[in-house]
Amino acid sequence: MVQTTATQLKNRLRRADGQLQGILKMVEEGRDCQDVLTQLAAVRSGVDRMMGVVAAENVKQCLADSQLDTAQQAKLQAALDLVVKTH
Repeated sequence: MVQTTATQLKNRLRRADGQLQGILKMVEEGRDCQDVLTQLAAVRSGVDRMMGVVAAENVKQCLADSQLDTAQQAKLQAALDLVVKTH
């Protein structure tokens, strides 16, 4: 995995960990169910996005050895961006 992507992934994981710790505190405090669910949805969204980033990076690495022209690289990047955005 490219260093920049690894650093970004670590940052996202730390953020998700912080959110989960916050949710744990909310549960311990007996906070409203809807508030807890809202925060859980935010964590799930972040994790889903991380999965897209990891999958996209894997595809890019697998194709790194291939000889793609500039147009093909642009199409590949657009497709990977879509995967990350929608996953």
